[in-house]
Amino acid sequence: MSNLYQILEARFPKAPETCAIETEDGRYYTFDDLRAGSAKIANWLTSLGIARGSRVAAQVEKSVEAVMLYLGALRAGMVFLPLNTAYRESEISYFLKDAEPAVVVCSPGNLAWIEPIAQACGCATVKTLGESVDGTLIDAARECSPRFKTVASRPDELAAILYTSGTTGRSKGAMLSHRNLASNALTLKKYWRWQEGDVLLHALPIFHVHGLFVALHGALINGSKMLWLPKFDADQIIRLLPRATVMMGVPTFYVRLAADDRLNPRLVSRMRLFISGSAPLLTETFAAFHAKTGHVILERYGMSETIMLTSNPVEAERRAGTVGFPLPGVSVRLVGDDGRLIPKRRSGESAIGGVQVRGPNVFSGYWRMPEKTKEEFTGDGWFKTGDMGKWDAQGYLHLVGRNKDLIITGGYNVYPKEIEMLIDDLPGVEESAVVGVAHPDFGEAVTAVVVARPGATLDPQSMIAEIKTRIANYKVPKRIVVVESLPRNAMGKVQKNLLREQLA
Repeated sequence: MSNLYQILEARFPKAPETCAIETEDGRYYTFDDLRAGSAKIANWLTSLGIARGSRVAAQVEKSVEAVMLYLGALRAGMVFLPLNTAYRESEISYFLKDAEPAVVVCSPGNLAWIEPIAQACGCATVKTLGESVDGTLIDAARECSPRFKTVASRPDELAAILYTSGTTGRSKGAMLSHRNLASNALTLKKYWRWQEGDVLLHALPIFHVHGLFVALHGALINGSKMLWLPKFDADQIIRLLPRATVMMGVPTFYVRLAADDRLNPRLVSRMRLFISGSAPLLTETFAAFHAKTGHVILERYGMSETIMLTSNPVEAERRAGTVGFPLPGVSVRLVGDDGRLIPKRRSGESAIGGVQVRGPNVFSGYWRMPEKTKEEFTGDGWFKTGDMGKWDAQGYLHLVGRNKDLIITGGYNVYPKEIEMLIDDLPGVEESAVVGVAHPDFGEAVTAVVVARPGATLDPQSMIAEIKTRIANYKVPKRIVVVESLPRNAMGKVQKNLLREQLA
């Protein structure tokens, strides 16, 4: 049994009428509904006569039927290609030309511009899927059988392709196999102590690793009910928290909840676990949430290419500003600029190095980019994540930034995360982002972009003077710019490439 769907389904509750998903508008979907719905779509896909391994691209809003589309593609032996709902014409054109999907499914409102692009890329089948059980995909699958014998995939066969955000160049399609996804789901089920009776509050998008492969797989493989929200809505979250035991979110979720006067220990008395990822969680948010609820947020670390790699523990200490330990079966090492391994230290922190990983969760490479794939793997098979990190004395991993974010000023290396953490602790600062901007003398000048807390007034020159008393002069920002907000992508990551362009 190697097909990811079979591995998930084998752990569905024995009573098929058990509720799997409850939507915001009060609809209930049982596990049997997921079986039947995905079978109908698998039968429809098979009826098209397309080859096994064909790509099925989906740019649709979050719905239970979108989950059925994903599961149906797995069952039919196809490769699922989820696309961010924010992508527009030029981006969609690139992805469809690169992936050459046999089927494209889009939101009804986008059909007029997506269909011509798909046809120009050689895709003959374009269907729509709306948020309210509507669309031509629903019409096409309605008459198909609710039973389907799931294709017996090999462990190394592709299950999905996820395109990276492309903030530093051409987007790359990370190829993820059934083994990659299944191994990670099984590991997280055990490591995060998923329990019988757990209920997941799901408010994440499902075009991304976090919402699709971590949250959704986690609930399905545990046979757990999901309380399903189309997006983060503080009022709805507050309403549903008393009925949930597990919640996964990006840091923005927790910032907003911690600022909500309705959040209190009684509201979350049934909650077992709050998990944060997809972007760094500020220590301040970590502390504020704990003060309001008594709960310690669990932060973890993963990538499109690897799913989850490390995690703070469930039962031992969860440390603010760290992403915990390597997951069982996952190996993590730090490598210096000279290629030498950076050892852990029994006292104090290790030196900073590039994070490299390997394990059954690590992807096989980038879609139709053999040279890029070769470049991103070491000769002995470790994937170079592009992240920089250090170990503390207890073995927790701290991420200090991306190697592409590394600032080289006057010949010295500066890691933005170190400066950001210092600035974030200054009075009146809500958050910050540090980037390198071209400089005639230094090569790059350390530049900070800062958001003030509501009601606070920041004086950049006073801030620079204070920073000079705390760190080496070459790390001190040459300039601090105060803005209303930082640009972020759909998963809450600060888009430093946009900041560099604005500051250039």
